[in-house]
Amino acid sequence: MATMLEFRTQGFNPYAVKYSPYYDSRIAVASAANFGIVGNGRLYSLGLTAQGIQVEKAFDTNDSLYDLAWSEINENQLIVACGDGSLKLFDLGVDDFPVMNFHEHKRETFSVCWNPVTKDTFVSSSWDGTVKIWSPTRNFSIKTLPIGNCTYSTSFCPSNPALISAVSSDSHLRLFDLRTPSSAKYHLVATIPVHAPPPGGGVGGGATPSELLTHDWNKYSDTVVATAGVDRIIRTFDIRSPNGGPQALMKGHEYAVRKVAWSPHASDILISASYDMTT
Repeated sequence: MATMLEFRTQGFNPYAVKYSPYYDSRIAVASAANFGIVGNGRLYSLGLTAQGIQVEKAFDTNDSLYDLAWSEINENQLIVACGDGSLKLFDLGVDDFPVMNFHEHKRETFSVCWNPVTKDTFVSSSWDGTVKIWSPTRNFSIKTLPIGNCTYSTSFCPSNPALISAVSSDSHLRLFDLRTPSSAKYHLVATIPVHAPPPGGGVGGGATPSELLTHDWNKYSDTVVATAGVDRIIRTFDIRSPNGGPQALMKGHEYAVRKVAWSPHASDILISASYDMTT
């Protein structure tokens, strides 16, 4: 049986962990002091070795770190989402300071995702109610997609670089298609009311609207998205039927679901993490 490795981010509480897309022995951790309520942040690059987990690099920031994404074009770079509304691009070959700083969000930046297809852009979401698209080569955004409510999570479709999704505090999953004219609702093509009952009844019926904290695209069925949040229920939707209601409901957590992620190896496996301290 393989030995489980453990590493403690002493004085900091982890918010996100991601494997490097280039090295299976390297992970990065975004963390925050005082559970992200107030204080500094720290980004770790960790090596998984036969002697255990070793710190390869650590960067301190003036505010909490809530999310991170590895660059898809440079094996040594990664972007972090900060509590002061900024995004910072760090290079493992450069000490102490970020190589780029992106700051347009007016409130906490809570998620960031690198485009896995074209690899030349990344997207961020913020409590200021916007989603922004960026290029790592310039420090101003390419485009802003208005949500209007605190937006906890945004992502690119894993197979279509023009599709962007977002979930927010108003209980909706939104889909944007950058191939559509920007004059057409800022590329908005679908708004899925996650807690609404499907027409004519169906799986689970309706529920009281509550904040959505997380979502993820199925890597093998690129029309399926899983959502979860404050009401503790994980739902899956087929974006081809935005008004059809959830395909499935999964219950089991006692408190809000903070994160969901589809397996990169199987189409029918989903993992979740909750404030009830279980996965």
